[in-house]
Amino acid sequence: MKGLIFTEFLTMVEKKFSMDLVDEIIEMSELPNQGAYTAVGTYSHHEMNALVSALSKKTGIELNSLLVVFGEYLFQTLAKSYPHFINESKGLLDFLGSIESYIHIEVKKLYPDAELPKFSSHYTDDKTLELTYQSERHYGALAEGLINGAILHFNTGNLTGKEKLPDGGVKFIISTNG
Repeated sequence: MKGLIFTEFLTMVEKKFSMDLVDEIIEMSELPNQGAYTAVGTYSHHEMNALVSALSKKTGIELNSLLVVFGEYLFQTLAKSYPHFINESKGLLDFLGSIESYIHIEVKKLYPDAELPKFSSHYTDDKTLELTYQSERHYGALAEGLINGAILHFNTGNLTGKEKLPDGGVKFIISTNG
């Protein structure tokens, strides 16, 4: 995983909880680098698993709930850092439908070593998108949070359905009113 994900996670924990809690979860996680992440570095997703698990233990908040909240937070950061991805879309469904065909291609140009999840999209009609997330890292809850963040950003639409797939992926149904 790119270090940007780690640095933003720790920033979110500091903002929503405290710097002391950041230090505690880093210590609990027994990370090989003691939590020293750079945005452009690449790190094992197992380290993120350890950090989120430690945060869950310290706060009593369920792990997937934390990942959804982090996804919503992360979308805001990505939208500010990479506004052209959003500005070039015609709206929520166009944006979400372009993750694999445009956004991930551009991300790979910036970060050739990035290991990105796969998204496939299918429009069931002009107001509904089925977006399927697949990754061996099984961060469907993080993907859900990113989708929620996009819905909030575009101020339209709803996540109207979610189905866990046998292979560990997740199919999301997103609908808009226009």
